[in-house]
Amino acid sequence: MALPVAANAPIVALVDFPEPRTGNALTPIIANPASNPGIDSSYAWMRLAISMLLATIGAVGMWAVVVVLPAVQAEFGVDRGAASMPYTATMVGFAAGNVLVGRAIDRMGYWIPALISSVALAAGLLLAAASTSILQFTLAQGVLIGLGSSVIFGPLIADISHWFNRRRGVAVTAAAAGNYLAGALWPTIMPTLIKAEGWRFTYAAIGVFCLVTMIPLVLLLQRRAPDAAQAGSPGSRPVQPISISPAALQVLLVIAGLGCCVAMSMPQVHIVAYCMDLGYGIAHGADMLSIMMAAGVVSRLASGFVADRIGGVKTLLIGSVLQCLSLLFYIPFDGLASLYVVSLVFGLSQGGIVPCYAIIVREYLPAKEAGQRIGIVMMATIFGMAIGGWMSGWIYDLTGSYAAAFLNGIAWNLVNVAAILLLMWRAGRPAMVAA
Repeated sequence: MALPVAANAPIVALVDFPEPRTGNALTPIIANPASNPGIDSSYAWMRLAISMLLATIGAVGMWAVVVVLPAVQAEFGVDRGAASMPYTATMVGFAAGNVLVGRAIDRMGYWIPALISSVALAAGLLLAAASTSILQFTLAQGVLIGLGSSVIFGPLIADISHWFNRRRGVAVTAAAAGNYLAGALWPTIMPTLIKAEGWRFTYAAIGVFCLVTMIPLVLLLQRRAPDAAQAGSPGSRPVQPISISPAALQVLLVIAGLGCCVAMSMPQVHIVAYCMDLGYGIAHGADMLSIMMAAGVVSRLASGFVADRIGGVKTLLIGSVLQCLSLLFYIPFDGLASLYVVSLVFGLSQGGIVPCYAIIVREYLPAKEAGQRIGIVMMATIFGMAIGGWMSGWIYDLTGSYAAAFLNGIAWNLVNVAAILLLMWRAGRPAMVAA
């Protein structure tokens, strides 16, 4: 017989439990409101695949400027430091966008900010293609391309982290891998097109491609993120205790992110120019960048599995130490074959570092603040890339060699390792609990 259900009453399930002394009874069990079918679901994995594709396309804004750096320098007649400024401006816009868009997705979800950013990216590429001076090119890179590209990094990582509990590390690093897939793909495609049609045509073609592909992908992501971090949800991970305030934790992550990415930027930004100076040509430099990024994809995915087992902090330390060692190898090994090998080792070493910051934020800080806090840390890593990219060019102009720039990167990497060790020490101590 059907049982009457009052309006707005909680959903109940009738479960048959054995009663040893009184026989079987129908016992009402209140359904868990935190159980969201979207978490760890097939839709979550489909959303991750779409996010990776979106990031692979949208991250062209970061890598295209690296590939065209020698051509832009030659056309506008500027030195290496000035030619590095468009990349720095791109990273500044990218950094600001990670915080601004991150705050926006905490309030309104992912797809609307992503739609606006995608249009800005395409417009920036088209305007940069029509620029008549290094200043116009730099402004287009910073204000539109950098800001527009930001939606596929920190905000995307924060969004996807809400859809996974059991495999959050894998999901976060996979979403972040789209950036490196772009680094492996675009530097391989662009040199051929630049050689045939010039860098301006290449930029315009990429702008049109981004417009017609990114908007449909963004429209597939309109579903709002579930409350994945609520206590009691299936496979949920409660916020871990740590004997440090949220503000202090944020500062340590910012310092670590800045240090690691000043170091990371040296090969990523200047490997093409470095190969040009050594007489190997732009094609070999672009190939090394692609190998570096492809190895970084492997490293990012592997780091996700490791982080799901040993935690984000320990995984971050492993990657940072390996990156420091691989930077050191660039100094004595400057032969063509050696540079290919070292670039592969560098990619395998550093690929998983940046996503670990997002994993740490989700481990130790509330989910409702994920967009903003991950955005702040990503901003620090991007500022590190921007500062490091400019600083390496400036050191090259002063010394006429990249050797000192590599040593500068190693010094910043040691700052990064020191911050991680302090964080690991504080994470290993019991948090203060009120009596």
